[in-house]
Amino acid sequence: MIDLNDVKKVRQIDSMSSLLTTERYDMQFEEGLKIAENFKIEKPMHNFHELVILGTGGGSSVAAGLLRSYLFDELDIPVIINQGYNVPAYVDENSLIFVISHSGNTEETLSAFEQVKSKGAYMLAITAGGLLQDKCAENQIPCLIVPQDIGHPRRVLGYIFIPILVILSKLGLISDKTHEIQQLINLFSELKQKYGVDVPVEDNPAKQIAMELYGYIPLVYGSLDYYDSVAWRIKNQFGENSKLMAFYNVIPNLHHDEAVGWDMPEDLISKFYLILLRDDELDSPKIKKRKDITAEMLSARMGKVRQVYAEGPNRLCRMFSLVYLGDFITLYAPIYRGVDPTPVNIINLFKTKMAES
Repeated sequence: MIDLNDVKKVRQIDSMSSLLTTERYDMQFEEGLKIAENFKIEKPMHNFHELVILGTGGGSSVAAGLLRSYLFDELDIPVIINQGYNVPAYVDENSLIFVISHSGNTEETLSAFEQVKSKGAYMLAITAGGLLQDKCAENQIPCLIVPQDIGHPRRVLGYIFIPILVILSKLGLISDKTHEIQQLINLFSELKQKYGVDVPVEDNPAKQIAMELYGYIPLVYGSLDYYDSVAWRIKNQFGENSKLMAFYNVIPNLHHDEAVGWDMPEDLISKFYLILLRDDELDSPKIKKRKDITAEMLSARMGKVRQVYAEGPNRLCRMFSLVYLGDFITLYAPIYRGVDPTPVNIINLFKTKMAES
């Protein structure tokens, strides 16, 4: 195992500097805010029936999920995440469509783009370039160009999520979120003093959890109304960053089905490490009670139960405080095993095979 207090070794294994990128989320999110504020878009005289976000993977679709959770009680049209090649029949001229592909070359998103184009929906895009940028130029579709980074969209939520918020405000669909975003930027600056590479294990919860996870299967439980997408994000990060199969579910839903599976044989359930997402402010009394009971019951069954708590002055901060912790945990976990967290060889192999005639 790698000593996570060996800063030089940790950064050496992290060959593409994903930890450094994460430590710099405050700067990334601030840049994302400035880019979005400078994006010129006319407010359409239109009553949209739904917001459909075309996007896949740990950047685009997760950003859409976080948006849906964050705006749960404010945005008065449904948010639909469309991750496939095709779009549903209800997409029409009354739909607001965000087309999001960091590379600009995601084949599912480009396929869905072509279908939407023929339906007369109001479209705009967020990308770092590629075919999507070209197609937007050809069809005079508003397109926000964001920095490319290294082509791993899971590292650039600040260039995806923040512009969506700003654009929705420009369109008059939500209130101005600038103050909340600034508070989030400040929170990132504080939290990297808890989770960053230079912080030793004994003072670093992210490193501690990453080490405890060794030999277990990660399971993340979130909750409605705000932490379903956060749990989804962390689960995805375990796959891409940690190279681990992981699972997630949502309270209260899971108490009506998955909970029966807690009676599985002890030698199986003991292999799970549960990360339970909690919020002393946003969780309702009923949800708090359900989480208390869940932690109590599973502490006697699973290999380990770790409860982590949101922090920050507003909902955006509180949600992203756990996103941020999850990002660090899932980066330290593979490094502890001596594995570089950034390459996604399986995904690249899949793309190669898909391209074969």
